[in-house]
Amino acid sequence: MARKGRNISGWLVIDKPAGPTSTAVVNKVRWALNAKKAGHAGTLDPDATGVLAVAIGEATKTVPYITDALKAYTFTVRLGAATNTDDAEGEVINTSDSRPSDDDIRSALGQFVGDIMQVPPKFSAVKIDGERAYKLARDGEDVTLSARPLWVEELVMTDRPDADHVMLEMTCGKGGYVRAIARDLGQALGCFGHVQSLRRIWSGPFEVEDGLTLDQVEEMARTPELDSHLRALEQGLSDLPELRCTPEGAAKLRNGNPGMVLASDVEYGDECWASLDGQAVAVGVYKAGELHPSRVFVQP
Repeated sequence: MARKGRNISGWLVIDKPAGPTSTAVVNKVRWALNAKKAGHAGTLDPDATGVLAVAIGEATKTVPYITDALKAYTFTVRLGAATNTDDAEGEVINTSDSRPSDDDIRSALGQFVGDIMQVPPKFSAVKIDGERAYKLARDGEDVTLSARPLWVEELVMTDRPDADHVMLEMTCGKGGYVRAIARDLGQALGCFGHVQSLRRIWSGPFEVEDGLTLDQVEEMARTPELDSHLRALEQGLSDLPELRCTPEGAAKLRNGNPGMVLASDVEYGDECWASLDGQAVAVGVYKAGELHPSRVFVQP
């Protein structure tokens, strides 16, 4: 049975409030746009706020490129207490009366910059033998997760409101857990710590200043005004080189076959996207004047 809704494509940037899950936000956006298909590029915890980029229709095929892109967060760490979830919603499991100086914090941040190994929080969506870690943790099972590589571009202290709190800003790559940074920073400082608040301020090409609130989405639901806020599918490909193709090349690409693209400075084997009159036709690998497609876009 075919899914009901409109065949529309693009990105809608949401400034997610604290409370709803990322999936709930996607469902609200899909309903408001009466769209057949929607997905998001990078989960935010229910209590987190900020940029949630929602892909509509054919834009869902570009989600991996936004997921892989750099993202930036501002967050507040509560010092002196560790929780079982590494955020303020969890149960306090360790406390300390020790409080680091500002210089101690700045000095410790350096070990979390660059290529690091990070153990995800036990209450996370990481799978263990097919089960989500958070489900096993809620059931009282002993959860052991392996460290994973993470690229952290920048991690800086932006404010120290009082002895118990420090405000940080981080830019990182795919798969980073801010809660784990707070946990590990607290351990490195010898005082324990957890995330008190978290906000994603940008994700790839999408910035929080451009996001709609859920109230705005509801107010504009099922109207052309909401449609006008849709961003082009092509914005999801902004980190890949663009190659222009001829109408003949586009026709071949749309059928899933290699198509001729115009000369460029990309190298053999590079992942690129092909466009015709500015509209994305396909993503694929460049080989000797042709694009070999891996994803093909069906746009009106």
